[in-house]
Amino acid sequence: MSQKGRAGRWIERNMPTRESIEGNRWLRPVAHRVMAPHLWRFTRRSVPRGVALGMVTGILIPMGQIPASAVFALPLRANIPAAALTTFLTNPATTPFLWLAAYWLGCWELGLGTGAGAMPDPDASWSHWIFSKAGPALLVGLVSITTILTVLGYAATALGWRFWVARKWRRRAARRSAPATN
Repeated sequence: MSQKGRAGRWIERNMPTRESIEGNRWLRPVAHRVMAPHLWRFTRRSVPRGVALGMVTGILIPMGQIPASAVFALPLRANIPAAALTTFLTNPATTPFLWLAAYWLGCWELGLGTGAGAMPDPDASWSHWIFSKAGPALLVGLVSITTILTVLGYAATALGWRFWVARKWRRRAARRSAPATN
């Protein structure tokens, strides 16, 4: 019996299966390409690509993130399960904080200020504020946060994969050098 933790069981339950992707009406036209075996194998190159792709689609695409990540995985040769799982970074609990941070970062990057000057004037209309300050600030902030998290996700996954493989090699070497006991 495997010793999976709570997170491992949750991932196993919520990970999209090949059958669920084949049955998705939006992916049916490209299902034969999405089901390519190389997109489902966990390799040292495809998994970091999948994590980076999942970050991008999870943050920048508001709806249909998993199908979008599956379609974008085709030309990028990214791992579909890793991309799909990473899209769960944005969920109803994290999205408000992410958008608030993106707004503040965008205001700072555009020099709009985040204090009272960043909020709409009582005399000005909300639509003017949204299109002249809030919208551009949010967009710039989301792109900046996406870029930062994508690079960090890719690097952390690639480094984690390297450490995992090195640990496996050390254990294998230790087993070979250990004297055989009968």
